[in-house]
Amino acid sequence: MSGYPWYRTAGAIAIAAVVTAGCASVPKPTEQIAVSNSAITNAVRAGGGEYAPTEMKSAQDKMAQANRAMDKEDYEDARRFAEQAQVDARLAEKKAESAKAQKAAVALGDDIRVLRDEINRKSK
Repeated sequence: MSGYPWYRTAGAIAIAAVVTAGCASVPKPTEQIAVSNSAITNAVRAGGGEYAPTEMKSAQDKMAQANRAMDKEDYEDARRFAEQAQVDARLAEKKAESAKAQKAAVALGDDIRVLRDEINRKSK
């Protein structure tokens, strides 16, 4: 039974490793917070508040939650909320860009119609 102490030691080391890994601190998500804030700023500049108000509000609310989690040093939640805020902000930005492009296409179509009408009127 000389192998018994070896198994016992290996088991204790394995348990210690699992406990240590579980207690490892989550790094402060400062880079993610900055990226998410930048995404929100870009969405605002793109017109997200006007063209995608629901997504904009969601992004801003989640960013506020991320900041509260940072204050509590709950970095895991802070990162998660910041990532969600970034996704919502990018969606708001893309929706705003799409709406603006659609408006421009409609305006261009109207301009083309006016030009065609003018050409037809002059050719008669």
